[in-house]
Amino acid sequence: MKYDEIVKSHPLVLVDFYADWCGPCKMMVPVFKELKSLLGDSVKIVKIDTDRNQQLSARMGIRSIPTMVLYKNGQQVWQQPGAMPVHALKSKIEAFL
Repeated sequence: MKYDEIVKSHPLVLVDFYADWCGPCKMMVPVFKELKSLLGDSVKIVKIDTDRNQQLSARMGIRSIPTMVLYKNGQQVWQQPGAMPVHALKSKIEAFL
């Protein structure tokens, strides 16, 4: 599935641009698990490995990881680099529900 199709596949899609070697990216793994348990199917979480998707990462202007990008109905509505605590990320997402 292509990136554009992925971000249009659900009303609210959170994309996590990450790399396996990135420490802050690893810190986000439990955050995303908790976020999924709190928000359920109201948001689709997609992880994109920047090392395996270098062209896409460049096209999206990803300069640091992790970077989270939120789409509502296929349109980008928010982007934030860096790790975040679950409550802060949850409140950002809930603003678009």
